[in-house]
Parts: sequence; structure tokens; C-alpha cells
Amino acid sequence: MNMNPGILLKLMNAKNTFTRNHPKFEAFLQAVFLGGNAIPEGTVIEISVTRPGEETITTNLRVQQSDLELLEELKNLSR
Repeated sequence: MNMNPGILLKLMNAKNTFTRNHPKFEAFLQAVFLGGNAIPEGTVIEISVTRPGEETITTNLRVQQSDLELLEELKNLSR
């Protein structure tokens, strides 16, 4: 897959800005996805969003093999 270097640079800059703004989230993602205990198929991931003045909305997903393959492809893009 050929990726435009300009787009890749723009994505990397956006990722670096996100990491500076949210260091705890970056550490969380690294611990969960890159730690010694990989996420196996069947793991449930739950996500909650709380907007100011509104009720919390929560959803979850059960990790499938295709999800793991996507994450592996995304990791390979950054190498």
C-alpha cells in the first residue's frame, strides 16, 4: 500500500498533538494494546462518553479476529 508522505506526516503530527494533550489516554492504550498481555478475541471493550450537562452514553464491543487483524495492520503503518 502506497501512502502519500504528506498525509502520513499530517497524521503523525495530529497523533503527537493528541498524545501531548491526553498523555494518560496514550499510556492506557499502550498498556492495553501493546502490553505483554495482548487482547484476545472475545474481550469486551466498553466506552463511555459524558457530554457537559448530559447523561453518560455507554456502549461496548466484543473483540473479533477481524478487529485484531485491523489493529495489527494499523501498527504496521507506523513502522
